[in-house]
Amino acid sequence: MGEICEFFRTQGKIKNESAKGAFERSTDLMQNLIFGLDKQTLIPIVMEIGAIPEDIRHDSSEEKLYAKVSDIVLAKCFQEFGLKSSVNKERANCADVMAKSQYHGYSLVGDAKSFRLSRTAKNAKDFKVASIGGWKGDSDYAVLVCPYFQYPKSRSQIYGQALNDNVALFSWEYLSVLLENNVVETHNANIANLWNLSFLLSGNINVLDKNNSFLDRQDELLRTYLKLDQENFSGYFSRYKASIITRGEDEIKYWEVKANEIKLYSRERAIKELLESLKLSEKIVTIKKYIDSLREEQGE
Repeated sequence: MGEICEFFRTQGKIKNESAKGAFERSTDLMQNLIFGLDKQTLIPIVMEIGAIPEDIRHDSSEEKLYAKVSDIVLAKCFQEFGLKSSVNKERANCADVMAKSQYHGYSLVGDAKSFRLSRTAKNAKDFKVASIGGWKGDSDYAVLVCPYFQYPKSRSQIYGQALNDNVALFSWEYLSVLLENNVVETHNANIANLWNLSFLLSGNINVLDKNNSFLDRQDELLRTYLKLDQENFSGYFSRYKASIITRGEDEIKYWEVKANEIKLYSRERAIKELLESLKLSEKIVTIKKYIDSLREEQGE
């Protein structure tokens, strides 16, 4: 099911999930592994990290770890570009990834997003562009990294927000292109304009059009920056589309197998699985704890 699925399946399991500190230990393990990868091993993972494997349960510890792994992969990409980068372990109201130029003094914050291929209903809140702009603080730039083909295709307020707050709407595909073209910042090469794309675009977009997708114009800026002809640049994205299609076919097979397994369930097992999937026991316990605390306050 692809490089990232295999990597995560073999390395990303949380051992003894109930044990205190298990998530943190798993996060540290994954960070050590990913930060130790060479570029050629990293590139296939970058190409696939944007799609959460369907066999990872929704809202599970593994899904939370996958989100953290996405942050780690983004930080590793920044490191490959010659920046100093780290992952913020505090998730609340702050950027997940921080990076700083070793040669030119600028700094940036980054946020990584991954979505399931089975999830189609996404809105502006899922991208958190406005939040990322606010998390920038004293940093010079803010970068959102999402799957390229999951961005809204026509109009969305995320485009206006990106222009207003100078948030670069990057993608895992963009990062892969940069890695494959050996982009690295040096004393003589300042790559700050890569993180400044929204500002560069804003001067040519009028107020009425600010919520229109500008990805095609952004593609052209990146293509020009890399000095690639249209055929070569488009070739990368054709390859990425083909990879996503193959990955999607594998995910469909996973659900088809799961559906056939469910058809063989006994009535008792089907009921048990449904109750577990709805998390009814957990909901009851949560409500009970809440009302018991109120009873204690009342002296009952």
